[in-house]
Amino acid sequence: MRLEDFDYGLPRELIAQTPSLKRDECRLMVLDRAKNTIEHRHFYDILEYLHEGDCLVVNDSRVIPARLYGIKERTGAHIELLLIKRLDGDKWESLVKPGKRLK
Repeated sequence: MRLEDFDYGLPRELIAQTPSLKRDECRLMVLDRAKNTIEHRHFYDILEYLHEGDCLVVNDSRVIPARLYGIKERTGAHIELLLIKRLDGDKWESLVKPGKRLK
């Protein structure tokens, strides 16, 4: 698996800006790997898909608008920097694209 596999276009209007008023009415995408199908449902339907012994992982992360674009002075190469998490003061955990080592 490569980092580039997770880089895709997503129209802004498809990104939830606020939670649903009724939390269980949020959208749920269900992938059936055996049938190779995708269904779009609501979260209140989730019990139809869970079975004894299943593990449900909840992602409560938030996205911050912290994508920066730049040009390297020495080479003129275009870079993209995504700030992930503030570590301390001016230090950030980040991803850089292209993923070559920065100097």
